Amino acid sequence: MNGTARLWLLHAAVVALLAALNFLLPAYHHGLMARILVLATFAMGYNLTFGYGGLLSLGHAMFFAAGLYGAGLGIHHLGLGVPAAFLAALACGAALAFLAGVLALRTTGVAFMIVTLMFSQAFHLAILYFSAFTGGDQGLVLRPQQRRIETMLGTLDLTDPTTRYLTALALFSVVLFAMLAIVRSGFGRVLVAIRENEERTRMLGYDTFASRLAALVASGTICAAAGAAYGLLFGYVGANFASVQYSILPLLWVLLGGAATTLGPLFGTVFMYYVVDIASGYTSAYMLAVGVILILLVLFFRKGLLGTLRERWLGWLP
Repeated sequence: MNGTARLWLLHAAVVALLAALNFLLPAYHHGLMARILVLATFAMGYNLTFGYGGLLSLGHAMFFAAGLYGAGLGIHHLGLGVPAAFLAALACGAALAFLAGVLALRTTGVAFMIVTLMFSQAFHLAILYFSAFTGGDQGLVLRPQQRRIETMLGTLDLTDPTTRYLTALALFSVVLFAMLAIVRSGFGRVLVAIRENEERTRMLGYDTFASRLAALVASGTICAAAGAAYGLLFGYVGANFASVQYSILPLLWVLLGGAATTLGPLFGTVFMYYVVDIASGYTSAYMLAVGVILILLVLFFRKGLLGTLRERWLGWLP
């Protein structure tokens, strides 16, 4: 079996395992895993710019929130159906990423991180300021009847646990295979080259600004898709998803799983979510336990779980 076939088979096996979990998990973990799949999609979008493009952003919460509010407000105020609201969310995420990228990519390093953080905070404050329209701190609740899709075969109810899980898995799978295709393409290799040595890549004739802008727009669109899915599947649109916390979380998930690995965001999100969930069941100081575990991981798995595995034993992992 050649390397390409092995990679696609590995990713298909992961998706098949996640599909099987739909029938095996108890109710609590079933719901938790659906949430994890959506957030892992968010982390994959972040990984495209951070892991492969070398851009440390603290503004990706605004892309997630753009999708969340693009879909939620479209349904709540404009009466859009679920498919139209999802497409509107993608457009919001792509447009915001393009505008932010045109300005922020004129900076590099720490300056880029600060500029993206400022954009994200401005977006968060705008949500709070226009509370009459956005719901402010309280947010908006999407009613069950607003989260149904009428098809020729019947009604697709996103409030149903099985439908919710499979929809989250479908989104995750599409983005996962798209990421695999991107990172193995010429565009993906150019991104890695820019990350390693931007000046040399520019000397070879590549437009590094355009490449990074394209990566940021793709990343913002993926994050917006995750945000839209979160609102549509779980029925809540809130300003806390635009806070700086939701720019730091995908960074942690990617670092834990392994930056610049296609499956790392999934492993990092699952690991972080369950560490918090288990630790909080034993102590109110669960973040202390989480901190200790994170320190140990950084010490012994410096490139994350999959990143270290790839470095030591499985060099063929993408």
